[in-house]
This record gives sequence, C-alpha cells and structure tokens, in this order.
Amino acid sequence: MVRRGLALLGSTHPGPSVVVTTVAVALGVAAGLDAVRVALVGVVMLFNQFSVGLSNDWLDAARDRRAGRSDKPVARGAVSVAAVRASALVSLIASLTVALVLGPLVLAANVVSVAAGWSYNLGLKSTPLSLVAYLVGFGVLPAIATLARADPAWPSWWAVTVGALLGAAAHFANAAPDLEDDAREGIRGLPQLLGRRRSIALTWLGLAAAIAVLLLGWDVTPVSVAAAMVTLALGLLGLLTPLGRGQTRAPFRLIMLAALVIVVALVTAGEALLAS
Repeated sequence: MVRRGLALLGSTHPGPSVVVTTVAVALGVAAGLDAVRVALVGVVMLFNQFSVGLSNDWLDAARDRRAGRSDKPVARGAVSVAAVRASALVSLIASLTVALVLGPLVLAANVVSVAAGWSYNLGLKSTPLSLVAYLVGFGVLPAIATLARADPAWPSWWAVTVGALLGAAAHFANAAPDLEDDAREGIRGLPQLLGRRRSIALTWLGLAAAIAVLLLGWDVTPVSVAAAMVTLALGLLGLLTPLGRGQTRAPFRLIMLAALVIVVALVTAGEALLAS
C-alpha cells in the first residue's frame, strides 16, 4: 500500500505541482490575502496541478510504456491506470470545490487554469497550438490570487504577461528532452516542429522577455533588479546545458526556479500587483 501510495504521488508530477502551488501562494501574499485565503489558494492550486499531472500520466500511459519512460509510475507498472484516472478526477473536483469557497470569480479563473492543463493533455500538445495551454495556464495564475481578495481585483497587465512568458519558457524547456520520442508517437506540438535548438533558444528568450516586462511594468527597484539579475544568471546557466538527445531536465528545473525567484520578489510588490 505504501509503495502504491508513493507511486500515485509520483504521478501527480510533485515537483512542478509544488512549484506552481508555491507561486500561487506567494502571489496570494503579494495580493494582500489573509492567512485563511492564502491557504485556500494553495489548496486550490495544489489539487489543480495534481489533477493535471495525474491526467497526463493516465492519458499518456500507453505512449509512456512504448517510450520506456521508467520515470512514470504508470509506465513501469507501479500503479494502475484506473487508480491514476480516479485520482485525477477526485483532484479536479476538490480543486473546483475549494475555488468556489473563494468566490465565483476564483472558480472561473481556476476553471480556465485547469482547462488549459487538461486540454494540453487531451490533445493540444500534439498541435502547433500547444503553446497556448502554457500561456493561458501560467498567465491566469495572478488572477487566481488577486480575485481571491475579500474585495476581488484584477491583476496588473504586467503580472499576467510575466506569468504567460514564464509559461512559454516552461513549455519549450519541458518538451526539449523528449522531442525524438514525441515525434515517433506522432506528437507535433510547436517544440517538435521547431526542433531542439530553437526550443532551447525560445526558452531563454521567454525568460529574458519576462525580466524585461517585470522591470517595465513593476518598476526599477532594488528587489526587482536583484530578481532580474538572479533570473538572468539562471538563464545563462541554462545555456550551458547539453542539447543532445536524452539530456536532463535541467532547463525546465531552472525555469521553475527562475519563476520562484520572480514571484518571491513580487511578494514585495503589494498594490502594484493589482490593476490600477
């Protein structure tokens, strides 16, 4: 039971799930939410991301087995497809239910977020529009936080844009290691069409654009400049990673780390995070 439980947890894609949840919680703090609302935003996003990760492993089970994805619990037989499917649906219901507690606007924003992730898993990733799911999924994150306020407010344009750009960077970084395996399975998303080198280049271009928008939209402050410098350093480190087939997921992890750096900085933004 313990092994199966751990395998099921592995199918939630715990790393990205925790990172995105941490981003949402930090945005909630920046938006001025009280402790209870911050906690609820965290629960909403954790189950949101669990549902997306679990649905990915459920829907891709056969493909992952053919590709020999030993990092996927379902592919190596550590947990059944039925268990992963049921957990994905339960997580989805839990995320939407808790979002409703925070209000109809948060529920609507969360529906957009989770729909982006599920639509990617259900087939959007096999089309040139694969990038759209990441743009929408990451771009709506600030709205979930700001709309959860006791007095709901829309996020500033630059916060949404930074989120979307980080999402674009994450998409290209996440896809780059598996382009050949994906191509054999008939996946023709934007990274597969562009190839590895262009995808890696767009990863860091997206990160650089996020830094530029951060400084332009927020303001040039010691905190924003420090965040930009650390993020730039992570980007330069990412450029040193190998581009060959089967490379590690270092670029994706660096993008997630860069997102955390930017969001931690945003905790000090306060009212600047809200639309004027």
